[in-house]
Amino acid sequence: MTYLRARLGAGVLGLALVGGLAAAPTASAATAAPATVEEQRLDQAAPQEILRRSGFDTVATGFARALERADSFGQAERVVVQQGAGLWQRAVDRAQGRGPAGGDLSRDDDRPLYWARLGMTREVRQWEPEFGLTDAQRASLLSELEENSRGENTIDYPHAKGVKRILLTGFDPFTLDRDVRISNPSGATALALDGTTIQTADGPAHIETAVFPVRWQDFTQGTVERTLRRQLPHVDLFTTVSQGRVGRFDVERTNGAWRGGFPDNENVSRTETIPVTDPASQPQWTSTTLPYAQIVAAATGRFPVYDHTSVTEIPAGGTDPVVRPDGPTPGSTARAGGGGDYLSNEIAYRATLLRDRLGLHDSLPGGHVHTPVLQFGTGNTDPATGTVTDPEFVQNRLDIIAQVRAIVTVAVTGAGR
Repeated sequence: MTYLRARLGAGVLGLALVGGLAAAPTASAATAAPATVEEQRLDQAAPQEILRRSGFDTVATGFARALERADSFGQAERVVVQQGAGLWQRAVDRAQGRGPAGGDLSRDDDRPLYWARLGMTREVRQWEPEFGLTDAQRASLLSELEENSRGENTIDYPHAKGVKRILLTGFDPFTLDRDVRISNPSGATALALDGTTIQTADGPAHIETAVFPVRWQDFTQGTVERTLRRQLPHVDLFTTVSQGRVGRFDVERTNGAWRGGFPDNENVSRTETIPVTDPASQPQWTSTTLPYAQIVAAATGRFPVYDHTSVTEIPAGGTDPVVRPDGPTPGSTARAGGGGDYLSNEIAYRATLLRDRLGLHDSLPGGHVHTPVLQFGTGNTDPATGTVTDPEFVQNRLDIIAQVRAIVTVAVTGAGR
């Protein structure tokens, strides 16, 4: 991805502040907003250690200084875009061995990106510039920061002939109130694979990635569709990836149109039909078009890989949920897809529904892969007394990343046959 790195150049990586647009009116200036539930976790010992041991502990303070130099909304917007993209690039570079490690935390770690981003969003939320900032402008800055620091706006493919295009997405860490040390191997995989090229039996394939938040509201507001809509017509394969079950990979056969209410990273619950545009034409189920048989049959790594077909439905004419090991029955109402009823199922549902609404069901392989749960090593399982990393934890994450790469290699080859 050298063409993109060069294009971003020092303007992004140096996070320079240049130019500006007209200042926003001060008459309707809003006051600073309180820190969110996610941002409040940032001050705990483990997140601070993760930031310090990766060299990302200066990100938020540097960003705050740049914001303070902005004397208009336009200049602030430029700072947010440049430094958001710079954070993403820095995390990708660290994961792929470019530049200084910044500390002794292993390079494959996704957590510095997550916690550094929260430090930046908290700065935006609490910033009160002299020129005034409306609620709408603050929300716009936060949105720009999220999109640019998640890789959503840097997805770009080479124009070389014969190079296939793969889109892969991951997630932030979650269930942080259970253990604030948690890492998400899907996010780590996205950082490790972004901008890389893999060699397949059918030639080279270039991978671009993004990492999504674990928040119901962002999905309701269409973050998945905004990111994927402009990409799906131009790629050869996509897969959304998330952390799933202990000790196994799953290729999820069917996705359901239901939110089951498990709290997100803001401790917000949602129990409802997944809200999408044009709900009158919304199906209860969507299905993978990944070559699951080839993926399951291939030797991709140390974890077993399953074609996961089970769903939970309310049968046509029924009232109670029923587990169906072999997939949904005609006319049923979704209560859980193969990937459950949380945001991993929802991203799979939204991505495959978008694929179908774009008329790509029969031509674009795509679906969802669940990774094994990333586990800490023996003796390091107590959040209160454990360390933020250990050799077994790192090896588990490296093995998962390598196996996702292998699965994608099989998928892009098998999809063309």
